[in-house]
Amino acid sequence: MSRVGKKPIGISEKVKITYSDNVLSVQGDKGILTRTIHPDVHLNIDKEFLTVSIDTMDKKTRSLWGMTRALIANMVTGVSKGFERDLEINGIGYRAEIKGNNIEFNLGYSHPIDFPLPEGIAAKIDKNIIKLIGVDKELLGYTASTIRALRPPEPYKGKGIKYAEEHIQRKAGKTAK
Repeated sequence: MSRVGKKPIGISEKVKITYSDNVLSVQGDKGILTRTIHPDVHLNIDKEFLTVSIDTMDKKTRSLWGMTRALIANMVTGVSKGFERDLEINGIGYRAEIKGNNIEFNLGYSHPIDFPLPEGIAAKIDKNIIKLIGVDKELLGYTASTIRALRPPEPYKGKGIKYAEEHIQRKAGKTAK
């Protein structure tokens, strides 16, 4: 039995859920999200709760059960509250600025890097903190990891782009004798 899959998902009054032909659509104050649901997984939608169930207990279906419940819970949270992810830029001369729907990074390379923001993701920059805001948690995490990959933090001085909550394990540099 899936411990995650058994939990019901609470639905607020502002969230509207429609499910037909294995396509789930969740609409709220922040936006609309749609996702195709696997045919082996069944959804029971009430006024206050949504429950996920399965028919067979084979390994694949059980894993789909918990994953589907988590994805739907993220959709409901996203359209009602939204998600945020903070990135921190460390390093002398490293900076970022918003230009239209792009973020321009100066990360110590010989050229600036233009990063186009995907549809549905917004960004705010305050000094060396980049705050990514979006409804889709999956897309937000992918965007944050792509930005981090432009210049990952290095272990000696910690220069680069890192998640705000991330701790970089530092290494000792060379010692002179």
